[in-house]
Amino acid sequence: MKFLDLQMLLLLWVLPLLLGLFYHAGRQRRQGLARFAAIGLHPRLAASVSPARRRFKAGLLLAALATAVLAAARPAWNPVETVVERRGRDLVFMLDVSRSMLAEDLPPNRLERAKLAILDCLEQLEGDRVGLVVFAGTAVVKCPLTLDYGFFRLALEEVAAGSISRGGSLIGDALRTTLAEVFDDRQKEYKDIILITDGEDQDSFPVEAAAEAGSRGIRLLAVGLGDEGQGSRIPVTDDQGRRDFMKYRGQEVWSRLDGDTLRQMANATPGGRYLNVATGAIDLGEVYRTLVAGAQKRDLESRTIERYDEKFQIFAALALLLLCIELGLGERRKAENQKMNVEH
Repeated sequence: MKFLDLQMLLLLWVLPLLLGLFYHAGRQRRQGLARFAAIGLHPRLAASVSPARRRFKAGLLLAALATAVLAAARPAWNPVETVVERRGRDLVFMLDVSRSMLAEDLPPNRLERAKLAILDCLEQLEGDRVGLVVFAGTAVVKCPLTLDYGFFRLALEEVAAGSISRGGSLIGDALRTTLAEVFDDRQKEYKDIILITDGEDQDSFPVEAAAEAGSRGIRLLAVGLGDEGQGSRIPVTDDQGRRDFMKYRGQEVWSRLDGDTLRQMANATPGGRYLNVATGAIDLGEVYRTLVAGAQKRDLESRTIERYDEKFQIFAALALLLLCIELGLGERRKAENQKMNVEH
């Protein structure tokens, strides 16, 4: 026998507390009768109530509570060994953390909207391994491929525009870092990269890097964020907390979405897609369901576990039966016994 939710057994500590309360209540009743009833009337008042029945009802109530707690602890037995296989794909999120991602054409800004979209996508995953690479002037692997989604969330929460010390935006170099440090060449299938960026690049040859990824069987899903027309200014805050906008040689810098580059990158990989979000809504969960969930998967993990037959229903039914008996059982003596006790 095994309890699948052992923490529920801690509720058994309520039983001695209730037992103490029953004892205290009985003592209070006896003291009340002795204090307020005349000596001659005391036997008559007490004759109608059976102490044995009262104790039995209290015992039934305690037993019902105990069996209810056991049911909540999910008792189970008859273990059977079962082989569980986990299938999925390798999915890497490449997230642009350059200063241009602070532009507010997607409120509150492009970067925060991207992080929220990734978290939404994470809720839809079906056994896939996930990784996280952030980049600006250089690239850093924040989370290698893993099935631990909790660790991935922690890594994503730490991401900010200052995560990379070197400024700029080198998408091609970041993609080559991902190919070298995250993926391996033993399996040339079942791999996807979701690139989230505004597409601005400083001559890092991103299309050529995407073609290299495509030659290794990796599919690129490029998500373009930002206004592709007028663009948006990049807010900055000085040491005194004053807000301004980034300037270069006295002129305000406007960040625009470079959709053409991202489209060429996606087309350079097998089955690649360019998703022009621009300043609209990002639904990476839908992207995953449409483009990733239905794609071919491989075995990622196989292990043998013991499955138990849960029998909480037996204990729940017993608790209900005990409660019904307790409710149907009165505390008063039978009429004949009451008469004999009064006459005596």
